[in-house]
Amino acid sequence: MSKENPAPYRRPAGDHAGRSFDALVAEAVAAPTEGWDFSWFEGRATEERPSWGYARAMGERLARAEAALDLQTGGGEVLDRAPVLPPLTAATEGWPPNVEKATRRLSPRGVVVVASPEDAPLPFADATFDLVTSRHPVKAPFAEIARVLRPGGTYFAQHVGPSSVFEVVEYFLGPQPEKVRRARDPYTEKAAAEAAGLEVVDLRAERLRIEFHDIGAVVHFLRKVVWMVPGFTVEAYRPQLLALHGQIEKDGPFVAHSTRHLIEARNPN
Repeated sequence: MSKENPAPYRRPAGDHAGRSFDALVAEAVAAPTEGWDFSWFEGRATEERPSWGYARAMGERLARAEAALDLQTGGGEVLDRAPVLPPLTAATEGWPPNVEKATRRLSPRGVVVVASPEDAPLPFADATFDLVTSRHPVKAPFAEIARVLRPGGTYFAQHVGPSSVFEVVEYFLGPQPEKVRRARDPYTEKAAAEAAGLEVVDLRAERLRIEFHDIGAVVHFLRKVVWMVPGFTVEAYRPQLLALHGQIEKDGPFVAHSTRHLIEARNPN
């Protein structure tokens, strides 16, 4: 789905070009949704990447760490991109299909994958890790992160920001309350990290362009990122999907914007 700089719209040349609404939707519904592999979107959607290059920067820090924890690892795809992992590396994940997928992917590299609900205390002793990472956690448990970090240890993560992809959300659900739109604000999260005793040493935010080139990409996105439109099914939203399909066929891609922020915090104790 991602691409550094999306080009001006040209109808993709893949097998899905010019296909019917029903065919595109059926393909999207049949596609698996486990893990955080977005390769299914290739040629069907694009998303700009943040300028800081999280996966690369994460890999550099992992190569220097002695003990690391990756929170809410999904299927382990991002962690597995790191060329070098610390001697002790663990990962948590709360969704059972992703736990299984992450275990298959990461166990050969010596990573211990622990099934742990996102809202539960981290199942590790105090001061276990000198690095905690996470890419797009549902919510960062800053108090628990501070607890498991060693003195001088670092939390390094890329978070989803406020109103991310809300063009899609509000197309299906209508205008959202301001409180919902402002959730995940980077400065609110900075304050939460500091309240937990962490020192925030870097905080950067960007707004990034997304293009959905066919209705199948929209359907797959909403099936994969389930919190965007809770309870989404094709049947429940078929009239809106049909209208959006016609809009894309007539005018080109449906454009939305993601928001991302990089946060790096240190345990000063």
